[in-house]
Amino acid sequence: MDFREIFNKDRQKVKNIIKLVTKEDNEDLEQEVYMKAFKNKDKYTERGKLSSWLAAITYNISRDYLKSARYRYEAPPEDDTVVVNMRDKKKGPEGALLQKERQVRITEAINSLNKKHKEVIVMSEIYNFTYEDIARRLSCPVGTVKSRIYNAKKELCQKLQDLIEE
Repeated sequence: MDFREIFNKDRQKVKNIIKLVTKEDNEDLEQEVYMKAFKNKDKYTERGKLSSWLAAITYNISRDYLKSARYRYEAPPEDDTVVVNMRDKKKGPEGALLQKERQVRITEAINSLNKKHKEVIVMSEIYNFTYEDIARRLSCPVGTVKSRIYNAKKELCQKLQDLIEE
């Protein structure tokens, strides 16, 4: 397991998960993720994707940070929504504004899903967990996970039809 390769390949995903959970950019948490992954590299088993394992570590460290006393005494961020910043350098300011509006719409659509659909979409599409990983975490059959993801995507397509047709 080459940690330089992992660091370069999954760096943006780690940053996005930290931002999604904590609503802030935090390089200290990012460093903590890689340190924990390095310390526990012998515990990794190749049953799932390495990126899923790293995403789980990132998610847990981010949640622990939110529970910590250090976080509670810092001022919480004002912004209530978290939109992953994906930039298209080919577009000008208008394109960037449209992209941000699309991201907000997608985030709102995901947040409007019922709890079961939202959790499987987030685990599948944001954390890149396998169906088996999701089933294990939710203590349900893989078929149920597949069904929930299918129904969640179908509902998102209906809610975001105008974005799809653009």
